Amino acid sequence: MHIPIAIIGAGLGGLVLARVLHLNGIAATVFEGEVSAEARAQGGMLDIHDVDGQLGLKIAGLYDEFRALIHPGGQQTRCLDSSGKLLMDTPDDGTGGRPEVPRGALRRILLNSLPPETLRWGHKLVTARAISEGRHELIFANGVTLTTDLLVGADGAWSKVRPLLSDAVPAYTGLVFFETWLADADARHAESAQLVGGGSMMALAPGKGIMAHREPDSVLHAYIALQKPLAWIDSIDLSDHASAVGRIAAEFAGWASALTALITGCDTGPVARIIHTLPVDHRWPRRPGVTLLGDAAHLMVPSGEGANLAIFDGAELGKALAAACGNIETALAAYEKDLFARSAQAATEAAQVTKLLFGKDAPYRLIEVFERDMMGTLGS
Repeated sequence: MHIPIAIIGAGLGGLVLARVLHLNGIAATVFEGEVSAEARAQGGMLDIHDVDGQLGLKIAGLYDEFRALIHPGGQQTRCLDSSGKLLMDTPDDGTGGRPEVPRGALRRILLNSLPPETLRWGHKLVTARAISEGRHELIFANGVTLTTDLLVGADGAWSKVRPLLSDAVPAYTGLVFFETWLADADARHAESAQLVGGGSMMALAPGKGIMAHREPDSVLHAYIALQKPLAWIDSIDLSDHASAVGRIAAEFAGWASALTALITGCDTGPVARIIHTLPVDHRWPRRPGVTLLGDAAHLMVPSGEGANLAIFDGAELGKALAAACGNIETALAAYEKDLFARSAQAATEAAQVTKLLFGKDAPYRLIEVFERDMMGTLGS
């Protein structure tokens, strides 16, 4: 079997690429290892930025659908200390450039915008190898083998496509996020819900933090951040809910109970998200017929940019391929030149934000920087 354009991964970036190609009359096929769109939960809220993610959705012709998903009040940002004292509160007045939407709903819009035959579910890529003249052979876990003229790795942190281009392997950053969810929070966890507010909340200290945001239907979704060695993480039995919650909460002894309730009161979780990154300046030499986007290309510490960059990558690659009139190499060279520059800048900034969040002066240095940037915006 031969497929002209094979996109590996049905995340936001891969789907945006397929959508932009579809709008330009270019057929592509998206291969996804999961058996269906409903195979697993798609995570919580995403802030979609006007400088990249929203631009990508405009290129994909889905901006109005995106606007209909916006969670009112979701751009409110609060910063607290460990006692629960409010240090900063920026309200959502509707004019900010980073509105919040549910990730799953945004993905559903993208899936619905594509012809059903575009998606091949239950196709987990096992091996990809170059054969000749820019073509690649793909072997999937279900036994399917095919060739393609253009292979796009949109398959995330542990990409099976990346080794065709780069020897880089994601490295542990020393940071883990334990993810938790609290249902019916306004009634059952009123003090925690009040601290979180209508959008997002950060309670920070050196080396640790409790971060949460409000989702629809009175759900609080939290990330409990700790700088810990892998051995410590491995020592926690997440299948033993009470033990796991107790171990994690013990790291926040003395913190306000309304904050630690985001750990101890969780209905779902904790789930460990062990944070890995690729090198800040990750790039590769141009090799015919293959490229990367999203986390496969530029895995970085969470800063709100990952999903936005993936969306923008997909849109920009789609535009480049449409403009190249069939010259794949011209399109890939142009796309990668811009990709390397923007991803290096974003990764550098993400690392700087992480230092502000969990460094020795947290949370006060973060607030200083935020207020300085706000004053600069107001003065411009």
